[in-house]
Amino acid sequence: MIDTSARLLRLLSLLQSRPFWRGPELAARMDVTERTVRRDVDRLRSLGYPVASSAGTAGGYQLAAGSNLPPLLLEDDEALAVSLGLRMATGGTVVGMEESALRALAKLEQVMPARLRTRVRNLHAAVLPLGPGGPEVPHARLVALANACRALQRVDFDYEDQEGRGSARRVEPHALVSTEARWYLLAWDLVRGDWRTFRVDRIAGMPRGNGERFLPRKVPGGDAAAFVSRAISVQPYAVKARIELHAPLARMRERIPASAGKLTRLDAQRCELETGAQRPDMLAYHLALLDVSFVVIEPVELEQHLRALSLRLSRAARASSRRRRGAAR
Repeated sequence: MIDTSARLLRLLSLLQSRPFWRGPELAARMDVTERTVRRDVDRLRSLGYPVASSAGTAGGYQLAAGSNLPPLLLEDDEALAVSLGLRMATGGTVVGMEESALRALAKLEQVMPARLRTRVRNLHAAVLPLGPGGPEVPHARLVALANACRALQRVDFDYEDQEGRGSARRVEPHALVSTEARWYLLAWDLVRGDWRTFRVDRIAGMPRGNGERFLPRKVPGGDAAAFVSRAISVQPYAVKARIELHAPLARMRERIPASAGKLTRLDAQRCELETGAQRPDMLAYHLALLDVSFVVIEPVELEQHLRALSLRLSRAARASSRRRRGAAR
């Protein structure tokens, strides 16, 4: 009985992790036969969980929206409260929880009855943030993209780049990444045949899907957040630099946001910063403001600007000292 109960919880967790599973996939993940999967699905249904199934080569299982929330989870008012809390967290009110909150919100809305979906969206529309924030991103667009990532479904959308040029995109969405006040979509661009990072606020309207699924690709480096960080802080710039910072990674993460550079741990007391700028002198000024010891790995031009900055500051310090001494006589 214990094994059966544990297996049911595992099956429920898998069904909630993405919208659609084929029978053989579930059997392989749970290390059981397809017949056992069918029996366990029937047990979940008897407990009130709305598991839908379809037959044929393209058939499988999915946790569908029901007339009520699954038993032992949330009452209607609890679902509204949790949904609102998760929505606020996706906006950055809880630092470091934005992406987790969005995944949880997408899962919650997947099984939410229609009557609650309407109430939740009305509630979200009525709650406005106070204070500075990033570009506005419609809640429905974020959830739609999150669901496409989880379901491994291709989507089409219209996109406007930083120069204001519009284009039609067809992509395989892999991950949503938040940094400061912006959301980015990491996706494989089917037309360009390469990885692309899209600012979600520059996507026009809602992404459009036709139900076409894809096999997930391996993100270069294996880390979607690191890939996006480098894409927005290094690749767009003419000058690309690598700097060894003589300070712990945790300390530097407090000073350098992901949108300004990619940080990698070297050891307990050192980390490497990969960043970029339009001119090397701009990088020199920013490095001086970090107030930590560092060594430039590349480029050589950055060393030259640091040397020139050092000479200027030394001359200014000497001149200020001479003026003070002269005024004191």
